[in-house]
Amino acid sequence: MGVYWFQHKQWDVAEFGLVFSTMGIASIFMPALTGIIADRFINAEKLYGILHILYGTMLIWIMRIDDPQMFFYAMLAAMIFYMPTIALSNSISYSVLKSRDYDLVKVFPRIRVWGTVGFIIAMVFTNLTDNKATANQFLIGGVAAIGLGLYAFTLPKCPPQNKNTGQTSFAEAMGLNAFKLFGNYKMALFFLFSMLLGAALQLTNMYGDTFLSDFAKDPQYANSVIVERSTVILAISQISETLFILAIPFFLKRFGIKKVMLISMIAWVLRFGLFAYGDPAGGLWMIILSCIVYGMAFDFFNISGSLFVETSVDAKIRSSAQGLFMMMTNGFGAVLGSWLSGVIIQKYYTLPGGDKMWQEIWLLFAAYALVVTVLFAVFFRHKHQPEQVAALNHH
Repeated sequence: MGVYWFQHKQWDVAEFGLVFSTMGIASIFMPALTGIIADRFINAEKLYGILHILYGTMLIWIMRIDDPQMFFYAMLAAMIFYMPTIALSNSISYSVLKSRDYDLVKVFPRIRVWGTVGFIIAMVFTNLTDNKATANQFLIGGVAAIGLGLYAFTLPKCPPQNKNTGQTSFAEAMGLNAFKLFGNYKMALFFLFSMLLGAALQLTNMYGDTFLSDFAKDPQYANSVIVERSTVILAISQISETLFILAIPFFLKRFGIKKVMLISMIAWVLRFGLFAYGDPAGGLWMIILSCIVYGMAFDFFNISGSLFVETSVDAKIRSSAQGLFMMMTNGFGAVLGSWLSGVIIQKYYTLPGGDKMWQEIWLLFAAYALVVTVLFAVFFRHKHQPEQVAALNHH
C-alpha cells in the first residue's frame, strides 16, 4: 500500500501514517468486542466467515477511491472487519485442537505456518503481476478474503464457551471478565510490552517496501532487483517466518516464554539496524539478513505471546483474552507506531524535495527497539516452568 500511496497517488506521508493507523484504531476495540461475541453469542467460525466476507467487499470498493480522506474512512471500515479475524483464527485453532486432544505447542505452529505461506503467495503474486503500485492489489486481497470467508463456514464448529447459564454479574453477562487480566501485574506488564512491540511491527510494515523502492532514485541502483522486485525481496521475511514458526516448540520448551520473547526483541533491533546500512550492491547481504531476522522478530513474540495468553486464562474467556492481546499489539501499539512515526519522519527526517533520510530513520527505530528490549529484560519477571508449557494441552 505504501508504494501505491507514494508512487501511484503521490499523496502525503503524514496522511499515510493516519491511513496505516486504521489497523490500530480498529484493533483497539474490535478484537476484544468480537472475542466477547464469540465467547458468548455466536460460533467463532461463523463470525470469522462473516467478517472476512465484509472485509473483502470493502477492499474491492477501496480500489475505486481517488480521495485520501475517503480512502482513510474506507480502510478504517475494512480494518474494523479484518483485525478481529487474527485473534479469532487463534481461538478457533485452540478450540479445535483441544477438543481433539492435540499437543498445542507442537501442532499449532504447524498450522499457523500456512498463514505465512499465504502471505508469501500474496506478496509474490502481487509483485510478479506488476500490481504492487496499482489498485489491483485491493482486488486480489478482496477476492481472496471473500473466498476465505465462504470457506470458514465449512470449519469444525466452535460454539460459545461462556453462555449465560444463570445469575451472573453485569461484567460476566457482557463478557468483560477478560479485562480483569489488567489487574494482574504480570499480565498488565505483558500487555504493555505487547503494545510497544506492536509499534515496532508497524514501522517495518509501513516503510519496508517504500524504503526498498526508493533506491530507484539513485541511478546506480535504479534497475537493481531490490527496486524492481522489492515485494518479492520482502517476502523473504515471510519465508523466514515459516522456519521460525516451526522452531517455536523447541525454543519454548528449551528456554521458556520470557527468553523467547526477549530473543524476538533483540531481533527487532537487528532488523532495523541492518536496514540502516543495507543497499542493493555491497550491502545487499544486510537487506537479505534483515528479512531473515524478521521471521524471528515477528514470530517469537506474536506466536509465543498468544500461547502465553492461552496458558494464563480460563477457556471461558479464551476469545476475549486473545482479543485483548490483539488490542494491545495491533491496536494501541499500531496507532502509536503509525501516528508517531508519520509525524516524526515528516518533521525531522524528510528533506525539502520529499526524499526521506532512511539511514537515520532506521537507526532511530533500532534505538527504540533496544530500549524496549532492556526494559523488558529488567521488569518482566517470568521463571521458565516446563510444566506450564505442557499445561497448554490440558488447560
